[in-house]
Amino acid sequence: MRRFALSVMLCGSALSLGGCGFEPMYASGPAKDMQSGVIQSELAQVEIENIPDREGQFLRNALIDRFYRDGRPASPRYKLLVKPIRESKTDLDITKSSDATRGQLKLSSAIALVDLASGETVLKRNLVSIGSYNILGSEFANRVTEQNTRDNALNDLARQIELQVGLYLKR
Repeated sequence: MRRFALSVMLCGSALSLGGCGFEPMYASGPAKDMQSGVIQSELAQVEIENIPDREGQFLRNALIDRFYRDGRPASPRYKLLVKPIRESKTDLDITKSSDATRGQLKLSSAIALVDLASGETVLKRNLVSIGSYNILGSEFANRVTEQNTRDNALNDLARQIELQVGLYLKR
């Protein structure tokens, strides 16, 4: 009896989800070719401007990998401007001897998507990525874990940018 009631609830919720207009951005199944191909072709029409500093280069390269599957656009429709990345570090989990055993790294930036035909800014977003890492006894280990956390946070910023631009282009 419980299994039957559970299966009825699951079927009902699946049907109501389909009826509410929910539509995945990166569809699967037969709609995959139509939806994800459209989004990917639109993302390929975005020119990514240079971003200053080493972290900016890392982020730009990650965006190029996400946006351009078949090379850079010859005549882009949009230009993506990314402000310089601001970084802040915070010590967490302070011991009685005033030593930190955990660190937090916060990266923030802002993006603007400009329509090249009209020169109008069509999308503006502020983005934040936060990561944390263990502070160990070895200085080398600390630098490696902090850099790994920074790389992960930059990849998260790239994912957020791809999502925001993709959502705008899908509408």
